[in-house]
Amino acid sequence: MKPYLEGLQQILDTGVDRAGRNGGTRALFGMQMRYNLQEGFPAVTTKKLAFRSVKAELLGFLRAYHNVEKFQKLGTRIWDANADAWGHGHDGELGRIYGVQWRQWRTACGGEHDQLAAVIKQLKEDPHSRRHIVIAWNPGELEQMALPPCHILFQFFVADGKLSLQMYLRSCDMFLGVPFNIASYSLLLSMVAQVTHLEPSEFIVTLGDAHIYQAHFEQVKTQLQREPHPPPKLALNSNVTCIDDFKMQDIRLVDYRHHDTIRAPLIV
Repeated sequence: MKPYLEGLQQILDTGVDRAGRNGGTRALFGMQMRYNLQEGFPAVTTKKLAFRSVKAELLGFLRAYHNVEKFQKLGTRIWDANADAWGHGHDGELGRIYGVQWRQWRTACGGEHDQLAAVIKQLKEDPHSRRHIVIAWNPGELEQMALPPCHILFQFFVADGKLSLQMYLRSCDMFLGVPFNIASYSLLLSMVAQVTHLEPSEFIVTLGDAHIYQAHFEQVKTQLQREPHPPPKLALNSNVTCIDDFKMQDIRLVDYRHHDTIRAPLIV
């Protein structure tokens, strides 16, 4: 996680202080981090990563969940605050968020398009295509979402039997959100690689507005004082051959050593 820690320090040292919708931040615009999954799984070790929530949320996206109760049944309450903030009597509804866009994009003629299934099919049939893209930012439906997507687009790339993934993150909560996003998309890359008979290679995240909330400054400084541990390994159930068949018990981290949790307020 060296690129992530270096990014935190760079923002503290050279970022611009700005007022925002939900509090003051220190920010830089336009950063990139690269992680070679063959060197280990990029789970942050200078604090504890809530990996159960990472895999629960991702499985919820893959199933196109849009209600907090379904995410809760998988083992995460990460969407509760967004549902509460959205309110308006939605009864736990989150609207047409990430997974709905990934798996049930509305077409111009009134049908639905499963972007992820189509990309997985393309990866098998035309691996060198430059169109292996899934997008969550649907301008016509932003008002129907509890939270407009922060990670808005991802693209796969195949070379020499290896699969890489790049994701664009428009709004980047560097302390709480970004380590979660790095783990989530590295997991997605590994799962898609398995079902397409490819080897997971590199995860790249391109950051737009990369910011640290002023309310998190002390927590970030504490984290930067800690010595990182070696990265863990990801273990997937090798019997799973379809992206829709992964379950919580099919995904685990091996040899994950980490420092203690650092508490910080979630800012929505």
